[in-house]
Amino acid sequence: MTEPTKCAPTIIRRDEVTAKTGLPRSSIYDRVKAGTFPAPIRLGVGAKAVGWVSSEIDDWIAEQIKNSRAAA
Repeated sequence: MTEPTKCAPTIIRRDEVTAKTGLPRSSIYDRVKAGTFPAPIRLGVGAKAVGWVSSEIDDWIAEQIKNSRAAA
């Protein structure tokens, strides 16, 4: 019996987050600050570059869809 393959997390940059969510940069960071959007991770020690875990963004989008459908 083989073990299931584990996929490594995929990190995406802000431009792709914007493309996937339709949110502009300011809205992304406002929602991160409010705790209503996944926080980015630093891409190095002391680095200014950040990225988001793709699966967390996908989960956030799915939750938005679910909430939208429930409200209708």
